[in-house]
Amino acid sequence: MEVAGGARADVHVPYILVHSDREIRRLSHQAGIINPITRRILLSAGISPGMRVLDVGCGAGDVTFLVSEMVGSEGQVIGADRAPAALAAAEGRAATHPIQNVSFREGDPAALSFDRPFDAVIGRYVLMFQADPVAILRGVARHLRPGGIIVFHEPDWDGCRSSPPAPTYDDCCRWIVETFRRSGIETNMGIKLDAAFRAAGLTAPSMHLEAVVGGTKSGFGWSHQTAELIVTMLPEIQSRGVATAAEVDIETLGQRMQREIEAGSVIVSRSEVGAWSRAPT
Repeated sequence: MEVAGGARADVHVPYILVHSDREIRRLSHQAGIINPITRRILLSAGISPGMRVLDVGCGAGDVTFLVSEMVGSEGQVIGADRAPAALAAAEGRAATHPIQNVSFREGDPAALSFDRPFDAVIGRYVLMFQADPVAILRGVARHLRPGGIIVFHEPDWDGCRSSPPAPTYDDCCRWIVETFRRSGIETNMGIKLDAAFRAAGLTAPSMHLEAVVGGTKSGFGWSHQTAELIVTMLPEIQSRGVATAAEVDIETLGQRMQREIEAGSVIVSRSEVGAWSRAPT
C-alpha cells in the first residue's frame, strides 16, 4: 500500500500487546491515569469544540471518547484501527456514550478514504509500533484540511526511575523496555517526534512532556498498571529471553512493588511526550 510521498506503510511491527479482554481493561485503567496528560496536550495543540477529528490507531476508543467530549455535540470523531477485536469493544462503548458524535472504521488509517478532510488528526501510542513512523505521518496528514492540526502523544521509556530504588519496579521497566526493543518497537518515540514530523514534511512541532510520579499517596495506581502490563507481555518476555517466569514471579509482582512504595520509594513513569503542528494553508 502506497501512501503520500511514495513511502510504503504496509510493513508494521508486530503488535505484541494483543487485544484480550484483560488487556482492554488494562488500557482502560491506563487511560484513567494518562488521559489528563493527553487532554492537556490536545488543548495546547488547539483541539476545541466543533472540530472534526480522526483518531489514528484508536484501539478500544479511550482517546476517541476523550476527544469526543472536547469537541462536543457539534463536533465529530472517527476512530480508525486495524484490530477488529479492539474496534468491537469501542463500538460497544459508543452505544452508551453520552455524546453521540463518535464512529469507527476498520483499516489502515493512512490508506482509508473519507468523504471530507479533518480539522485534526491525532494518535496516542501509535507511532512507536510502526516500522516507518515517518510514512505513517505522511499518510495520515493527507486527511487534514489546509491549516489542520496533527497531534501525537508517544512515550519515552528512558524516563522510568525510582528513588530510593524500588528494585521490582525498576526490573519491570527494564523487562518492558528490553522486550519492546527485541520486538522492534521504538521505546523512545516521544523524544523522536520532532525529527519524525520534520522528515514527514510537517513543520517542526511544538512539544510537551509530563510523567506520572507517586509514592504512598499516588504511586499504587501506576505500580498496578505496570504489573498488568507485565502480565500482558509475559509470554513475549519469556520467549525473547528477557526474563524467566521464576524471575518475574507474576503472582507476587504487584505485592512486591506495593511493599517497596510503602517502604518509601517514589516511582516515576516513562515520559509522556506530545508533539503537534499544522498542515500548510
